[in-house]
Amino acid sequence: MRRQGLEGRGRTLPAEERPWHKAYQGPNIPKRTAWKQEKERRAAAEEHGKSERRAAKAVRVSGTAGRKATSLKEAPEVLVGRNPVVEALRAHVPATALFIARGLEVDDRVAEALSTAGDRGIAILEVGRSELDRMTGGVPHQGIGLQVPPFAYEPFEDLLAASTESPQTPLLVALDGVTDPRNLGAVVRSAAAFGAQGVFIPERRAAGMTAAAWRTSAGAAARLPVARVTNLTRALKQCQEAGFLVVGLDADGETSLYELEIAVDPLVIVVGSEGRGLSRLVGQTCDLLVGIPTTSQVESLNASVAAAVALAEVARRRATSPVR
Repeated sequence: MRRQGLEGRGRTLPAEERPWHKAYQGPNIPKRTAWKQEKERRAAAEEHGKSERRAAKAVRVSGTAGRKATSLKEAPEVLVGRNPVVEALRAHVPATALFIARGLEVDDRVAEALSTAGDRGIAILEVGRSELDRMTGGVPHQGIGLQVPPFAYEPFEDLLAASTESPQTPLLVALDGVTDPRNLGAVVRSAAAFGAQGVFIPERRAAGMTAAAWRTSAGAAARLPVARVTNLTRALKQCQEAGFLVVGLDADGETSLYELEIAVDPLVIVVGSEGRGLSRLVGQTCDLLVGIPTTSQVESLNASVAAAVALAEVARRRATSPVR
């Protein structure tokens, strides 16, 4: 390279021999036309290069976005709140780290969380409250957080089989397009409290078991199986084939919840979304549409509240009815 540098680049071309110069005189080509053609060629080459660079950049950005989306989807979440953290540790959720805010007052639940995490070899990390706020997205965390892997959903077929084999009368809850994870967590909590064997939700256009849902369930998600189904209508038909009666909660239902005599039979309670309620196909699939009587002109109940009222009524009927 040094030797080539010493050799130089040869002679400098005069203006009339440079195709890009306006003084260029090519064979049988007017001077001005040759210069303009070369200028246009160079401009086109430069624009082509810019287009290729923009395309390459777009590919890089889209690839990075795809990798980020995949990593966010597969990334662990931080479960917060003293009760949810303790319940998750009691249920042996495979946690990877326990975060404790500096200066946190240790009560019985925090002490149990620290003891359980230490016994199970889970890393215990002391962090500042601002750092914990950042990790949880500003959700109230009570000074404690548990890093957990993505929620492990139960296969729907296993959920259905376990419910039919349960010593109690089978009871499942299905959610039709509930998009608020806090509503999902509250329904899971009510389902566990009133004896349901599981909850199943659609994969698309519905909330999943995120950290917010975990927290609202107050740890019930660690004890109650939750399944995701590709097609909710098809899943409800599978339940019907297995001997379940499918009851949809609807403000305009033909039967009152308090007159639901079939509550003692194997049952699936379907709760609609927060805004539009049950979808058309799901409503048509239900064996019965049931309304919850109210004494005021309230338009409708919150999805999780409606589910809790229905589950409580089913549990009451089953407790007071003779054994069949």
